Amino acid sequence: MGPIEAIYLVFSATLAAAGLSMVGFAVRAYLDTGRHSMMHLSAGFALVVAAAIGTTVVAFVTDFEYTRTLLTANYVVTTAGYIFVMYSIVAPESGRQKP
Repeated sequence: MGPIEAIYLVFSATLAAAGLSMVGFAVRAYLDTGRHSMMHLSAGFALVVAAAIGTTVVAFVTDFEYTRTLLTANYVVTTAGYIFVMYSIVAPESGRQKP
């Protein structure tokens, strides 16, 4: 493994750890408040993390072949995740509210 692959692996792991933390925070917020927007937020971050982890794994397994296909798949899943994040921000609120 060269230095660029090692850097890629470190940043992918960092993004995955940060994203999974956000998923955990959003799930905890949902459990505390019952706000459905928090579940949409957690689903969005979960998709972003899945795209990052999946891209990293497939890149190393295929020895960084098929980069166009890999990047396209990454962007599709990441975009879907960010759509969930945006929806969680703009959707009308529903669910129980804690006093």
